Amino acid sequence: MSLLAWIILGLLAGFIASHLVNHRGEGMVLDVLLGIVGAIVGGWLFRMLGEPGVSQLNVYSLIVAVIGAVAFLVVYHAIRRGVYGRRIF
Repeated sequence: MSLLAWIILGLLAGFIASHLVNHRGEGMVLDVLLGIVGAIVGGWLFRMLGEPGVSQLNVYSLIVAVIGAVAFLVVYHAIRRGVYGRRIF
């Protein structure tokens, strides 16, 4: 896929995933980065399960990217909550 296709897929996947996980967006730049990372994570997860990963700009790739972005966001928020959720005093 071209860089522009990754950015478009990342924007859509990051936007959808951030609204699914915490009901608000993280900001345009972070949504795009989250979506691209999610596409990579989702592609890896799906390949581990024997399914095709992200291949083109289509609905299947968007679903894979959203699933990966949701998984990434859940882990991100768990780590962030664990680090910043503890009180030192």
